[in-house]
Amino acid sequence: MSVNGRITVVGLGPGDAALLPPLARAALLRAQAIVGYKGYIELLEPSVLAGRRVLSTGMTGEVERCGAAIDLARSGAETVVVSSGDAGVYAMAGLVLELVEARGLARELDVEVVPGIPALCAAAALLGAPLMHDFAVVSLSDLLTPWELIERRVAAAAGADFVIVLYNPRSGRRKDQLPKALAAIAAHRAGTTPVGLVKRAYRPGQEVLATSLDGLDVEAVDMQSILIIGNSSTRLVAGPSGSRMLTPRGYAGKYGLSDGCSPEGS
Repeated sequence: MSVNGRITVVGLGPGDAALLPPLARAALLRAQAIVGYKGYIELLEPSVLAGRRVLSTGMTGEVERCGAAIDLARSGAETVVVSSGDAGVYAMAGLVLELVEARGLARELDVEVVPGIPALCAAAALLGAPLMHDFAVVSLSDLLTPWELIERRVAAAAGADFVIVLYNPRSGRRKDQLPKALAAIAAHRAGTTPVGLVKRAYRPGQEVLATSLDGLDVEAVDMQSILIIGNSSTRLVAGPSGSRMLTPRGYAGKYGLSDGCSPEGS
């Protein structure tokens, strides 16, 4: 098999340069061309972009820029496509592979995917430990997925008592979906269920709020937000810097934590 180029798709993590994974940084530093949404390109340090061809497009230019990245790679340029978070979670890895396949290039163009820190992990870390038990992740964007399907998935996750992570919860043009999703969840959860709202995690303007299902102000939610809705056992734990979300895994019932516990691994 003859390989005629390579594309590396990298996740930049939440946005803070300190959280850029080493493998992703290495891929960027060996790149001759970097392709991505302009907002994500702006997250990169100038030193990473210096001396490299940079191609960026707007929010709805995904197919255009991935197609351009394929052309660059086929021309012999070491090409990197960037996403925020993890490239394989609601990001560019899938589209790059789809386009390579659709163009009949799967056997000649090598595609490498480098993982990053996904937005849900960044949000969870800032909130405490809300994802310690089974959870479901749903995007409320109906640009590519019918709303009826999204709503069914949200309701099913709520009925199964998953912790629920909502990506793309609300935008300037999509204001109705979040209240509908919350109503579907409320059919299975108490109004006191803890809810975490994280905006712009590890970026300038970061906001972190722990509230309840009844107390959530949907007007405070935007496209740069992640929502985490707890399950029936999730609780808020008071701390010196505010409340933290905790979804117990079940250790207390098994080990009696109030009486002390054995060191990890013993």
